[in-house]
Amino acid sequence: MGKRGKKYLEARSKVDRNKRYDLEEGVKLLLETSYAKFDESVDMAVRLGVDPKKPDQMVRGTAVLPHGTGKSVRVLVFAKGQKEKEALEAGADYVGGEDLIEKISKGWLEFDKTIATPDMMGAVSKLGKILGPRGLMPNPKVGTVTFDVAKAVKEIKAGKVEFKVEKAGIVHVPVGKVSFGVAKLLENIRTLLDVIIRAKPPTSKGVYLKSIALSTTMGPGIKIDPLKIRSLIKA
Repeated sequence: MGKRGKKYLEARSKVDRNKRYDLEEGVKLLLETSYAKFDESVDMAVRLGVDPKKPDQMVRGTAVLPHGTGKSVRVLVFAKGQKEKEALEAGADYVGGEDLIEKISKGWLEFDKTIATPDMMGAVSKLGKILGPRGLMPNPKVGTVTFDVAKAVKEIKAGKVEFKVEKAGIVHVPVGKVSFGVAKLLENIRTLLDVIIRAKPPTSKGVYLKSIALSTTMGPGIKIDPLKIRSLIKA
């Protein structure tokens, strides 16, 4: 690891690395230790008590954050006819069919999320090798293959985030910006944790929320006490 800067070391000195903070205390400390001149993103990492190698313990899903992520999301929709019109009216940035498929196949990737109507997936599947590795392939499991394109576009624009447990059993998700302040970040985090908790596989035994950490783009990680989270989330 490269040598850390003076500002980072100063911020890290304010964090007790052996302590697990309660959520509100942790968020306040997170903002206090933010030192970058730009509006840093806030990310959450949750280590789950699951084995992602087992299909019945794969944890994935979506959550619409009440205050969004603070990032502008460019949405592309594969649709035709009336659904094309509905997508445009809902605020999609790009809408089309074979024309967009050909453009993407030639290397164009100026978008962040994709949605497709089910009848377009046969054609869209040609882009699997391009969109798949980038996490851009429409997927019915997260609601991005649907005839209700208007709803899907509006949810993504409003702050819908996707999460999927990685090989190490960790879920990484953006939960907002430093400029949101304590109240908005807390509401976003609680909403996301509620969805993650509800996504617990029936076959997962023992402790489900093993560890939680918050961090800004440039700042140190802050450990959150997962035991105290349970009292914040309604069963």
